[in-house]
Amino acid sequence: MEYKEERTPQVDLRKCAVIGCGHVGATVAYTLMQSGLLSDLCLIDIDREKASGEAADLAHALPFHPPMDIYAGDYSDLSECGIVILCAGEGQRVGEKRTDAMLTNARIFEGIVKNLVIYNKEAILLVVTNPVEILAHLTQRLSGFPAHRVIGAGTVLDTARLKQKLGAYLGVDSRNVHSFIIGEHGEHELPVWSSANISGVDFMHYCESCKRSFDPHMPERIFCEVRESGYEVLRAKGATYYAIAESVKRIVSAILRDENAILPVSVAVDGHYGIEDVYMSLPSVLCRTGVHRVLEIPLSHEEEERLFLAADKLKEKTRELETVFSK
Repeated sequence: MEYKEERTPQVDLRKCAVIGCGHVGATVAYTLMQSGLLSDLCLIDIDREKASGEAADLAHALPFHPPMDIYAGDYSDLSECGIVILCAGEGQRVGEKRTDAMLTNARIFEGIVKNLVIYNKEAILLVVTNPVEILAHLTQRLSGFPAHRVIGAGTVLDTARLKQKLGAYLGVDSRNVHSFIIGEHGEHELPVWSSANISGVDFMHYCESCKRSFDPHMPERIFCEVRESGYEVLRAKGATYYAIAESVKRIVSAILRDENAILPVSVAVDGHYGIEDVYMSLPSVLCRTGVHRVLEIPLSHEEEERLFLAADKLKEKTRELETVFSK
């Protein structure tokens, strides 16, 4: 599916806002400040003093980076922002699943989106808060924005974790590892082993050609490590924020630079693999208008079955949320 490109003359992609200045939001702001991609960065938080402190701290680092304006603001400051990043919400606690704060964060997003659309109806909305697919779906419904302009951070981070762990196992640069984790950023995510490759060499063939002792249980073991790695960081330090902030920066860069880059973000699925009416993480082409195209990459039968399971679970949670909001 390819989305029709639309013009957004009243907004500027180099003007960005981050809503929510907790661990994740503040670190996202820091990576964007370092990137040199933006001309303006507005920080918004329910605690205005917190946003002001974060903005001041970041501004003090500007002499070491390309010039830009960083400031704390409110919703009226969003009118010219081309990208609005939603990081607000209750963070995941040790022992919790990513969906445990679903209702609380949905209520927070309801207020955010209601205020946001008063001042800006043309931005690209990038949802980072968990559960990311469900909240991206909710954000699109509440905002009324076209689906290609409401995106979730999806499994970009999970895919990076898979590349890092596979690279370490095989002794190669993780940037030469090509594979995706798709479905959802959570319990029912799945790795696409059937097309995994090392710089074009089939993953299994690579293991054989480099005479790497191959354990048939290795792929599933590595995937389990990837799926649990966020929880491991959470248990060790109480929150995860560096890697997700880099993931957000990568998504923003792809949009702002009009890269047509392929990243597994959370998108509205409309007939892909026979699945409809749900947000899922699938490889998608990102450009200056958001999602240009959602790709239906080849999957094995087992991978398709796991994707259908993920879709069913996400639909179940989405319906649960819609039932609450319809009351």
